[in-house]
Amino acid sequence: MQDWIKKGYFVYGGRKNEPEAKFYSGECAMMTTSSAAYGTIKQNAKFKFAESTLPYYADVAGAPQNTIIGGASLWVMGGKKKDEYKAVAKFLTFLSQPDVQAEFSQATGYLPITMAAYELTKKSGFYERIRAPTSPVKQMIVKTTNNSRGVRAGNLPQIRDVDGRGARGRLGGQEDRRSRASTTRSKRGNEIIDRFNKANEG
Repeated sequence: MQDWIKKGYFVYGGRKNEPEAKFYSGECAMMTTSSAAYGTIKQNAKFKFAESTLPYYADVAGAPQNTIIGGASLWVMGGKKKDEYKAVAKFLTFLSQPDVQAEFSQATGYLPITMAAYELTKKSGFYERIRAPTSPVKQMIVKTTNNSRGVRAGNLPQIRDVDGRGARGRLGGQEDRRSRASTTRSKRGNEIIDRFNKANEG
């Protein structure tokens, strides 16, 4: 990939959603990003586009397997009044309704959170009319194994931050994977895993 960067085939646009603007402005022809980018791209792109599943090695036994879900979350904080939690419960109940979820999923590209919302969207013919949001759904349900049902690494966000800094350095041509900084990052990542394991023994 560093060779691709030198030749101009590949540009690292950032870890978050910065690359999306490069795509819908026509600066780049292809990118990998969250299915939730669909709404923004649809709104801004002046050209037809389509989604596809992530690449995989066909010679690996059992391939392809499912991807795991990521994305946004809603959190309810502690220490509030009883009436406030009643309002929160009503809001979450509203958001979970199949018709609300189906509409949100179709507008944004986020996956529907219930099978009822998925079936409602499927029944409406949306997946046949609009190809783009179909791939993420297929990717989630293609084939699951005991090791692909969810994130299994403890403290993943912290590990990802450590690893991500190294990847950004390598993709930017500022760091070699055999460098001292890269070795230090690997050690730091292992320490994070060890701390999680010790905290969750038994």
